[in-house]
Amino acid sequence: MTTMASNLISRWSGAIWSGALGVCAIIAVIRPADADPRAVVELFTSQGCSSCPPADKIIGELSNDPSIIALSMPIDYWDYLGWKDTLADSRFSARQRAYSRMRGDREVYTPQVVVNGSAHVIGSDRAGIESAIAKTAKGDTVMSVPVSMTLAGKQLNVSVAASKEASVSHGEVWICSITKSVPISISRGENRGQQITYHNVVRNLLKVGDWNGTPESWTVPLENLTREGVDGAVVYIQDGSREKPGPMLGAAYTSLH
Repeated sequence: MTTMASNLISRWSGAIWSGALGVCAIIAVIRPADADPRAVVELFTSQGCSSCPPADKIIGELSNDPSIIALSMPIDYWDYLGWKDTLADSRFSARQRAYSRMRGDREVYTPQVVVNGSAHVIGSDRAGIESAIAKTAKGDTVMSVPVSMTLAGKQLNVSVAASKEASVSHGEVWICSITKSVPISISRGENRGQQITYHNVVRNLLKVGDWNGTPESWTVPLENLTREGVDGAVVYIQDGSREKPGPMLGAAYTSLH
């Protein structure tokens, strides 16, 4: 389809996405997040899109690469075609459109991958995704800011280092809570009769704070992130804002179990 369609958080001023929040079990050990990823790959997908399953499979494969942070962001604008996407959120649709506005095009479709907040490619084009990763990595600012995240007990500690580039002095820091694997049986619509597994599905999104180019750190209680099925977290720092997203400046991932 290509149709256009204060104990809560230290130093945080953002909004938790709606949805029931669960409570994560206490984890006694401290574990560092996987370090130095070279790309954040966001897939805009839909259970009602017959072209999407190959892209969903590719995201699963990319999620096994520790140098890539792969995320599934199911959109809701195909829900009228006969099957309401059970994972979709209108905020993902808004994010996809915001990327399109920033690029200055009208390219909003599924399956669409956005690489490092800038390049877009058809989500089922594995070679195109790899090419976009290599192309965006040539920019001085893309993924240039070291980010770390450690899990300790009932909280996540997020640290963003100082900028290595003089031209990078601002970004927004966000945390995605994710479910690593979600099998869905689809009974209607274009994918009726199929069971499709979605990988690294974003289930909650939280703005941690603003970064101004100097070292910053925040503490985020897990109760603000977790809900049923959540078993991982991604933190990213992105130039621009939610309404005007720019290049990805840095990111990290950690398992919650």
